[in-house]
Amino acid sequence: MDIALRLLVAAGLAVDAVVHWRFAPDMKFVEGGSVGGDVLFQAQAAVAALAAVLVLAWARRWTYAVAFLVAAGAVGALLLYYAVDVGALGPLPDMYEPVWYAEKTASLIGEGVAAVAALVGFLTAGSRSSRRSEEPVEPRV
Repeated sequence: MDIALRLLVAAGLAVDAVVHWRFAPDMKFVEGGSVGGDVLFQAQAAVAALAAVLVLAWARRWTYAVAFLVAAGAVGALLLYYAVDVGALGPLPDMYEPVWYAEKTASLIGEGVAAVAALVGFLTAGSRSSRRSEEPVEPRV
């Protein structure tokens, strides 16, 4: 089950990274804030890719926690900026986009799958390692 969780998290974050990377140039002209929409999308793509690699390399509670925060944060941002025109928030540009399209659906599904799988991984990672530590150790002769 461990490898399946890791692959689900990584695959979901990979979809998130690809969609954000491909759409970054289109976000260049988003107004407001001191950070461009293209930079914001590139940063999201990089962070999602890094979180995916971390979970694939080390299935630890902290890597699942990082992956969950990245994926759940992306889901939250996507839904917020779809539903509410919050305007520019400090350095962040006005990312309001009340339209829906296939790439947004792919991103939402990827982020959602990654968030749920990362949460399950986080909740079960400690129990797997504690079960291993409870196994009796045979003395060496």
